[in-house]
Amino acid sequence: MSQNALLRSVKGLGVPGTARKEARKTKLKVAASAPGEVRQSVQDLPSKDHFAVRKGVRCAGVHLIVDLHGAKRLDDIEHIEATLRRCVEAARATLLHIHLHHFQPSGVSGVAVLAESHISIHTWPEAGYAALDVFMCGSAEPDKCIPVLREAFGAKRVGVNELLRGHNS
Repeated sequence: MSQNALLRSVKGLGVPGTARKEARKTKLKVAASAPGEVRQSVQDLPSKDHFAVRKGVRCAGVHLIVDLHGAKRLDDIEHIEATLRRCVEAARATLLHIHLHHFQPSGVSGVAVLAESHISIHTWPEAGYAALDVFMCGSAEPDKCIPVLREAFGAKRVGVNELLRGHNS
């Protein structure tokens, strides 16, 4: 069985390539040097590993596993994209790319790729359920996504599990 046939058999994927791709590219902005300022090369800058510190524990990043129950608007791809963008802004993260796919007859899966990692979403509108992964490193604040998600989808119940990735315990 071909990979495309296998994928279509799982959840009505339909014709491959129907994914909604972001038309607007987020560009990184580089501040101009002040007059007389000496610019450093990347090699001259101190190395930064972008690890996070959570409750005194140094880790590669904070990974929140989020379950939304009794949620609405889970089949509205534009609403989902806008919500992911609000999450990125609330968490003070850096958006690189968003890729969303609308399944037939319903459901959306996708990812917001961040400089700090990612936010992924998978929805089951018929069940009022969405599963999200919010994984961020560095100084980003993944917890700030939770109230955004609760409000945007009108979730009756939100479950959150936290994993500290890459720590030595």
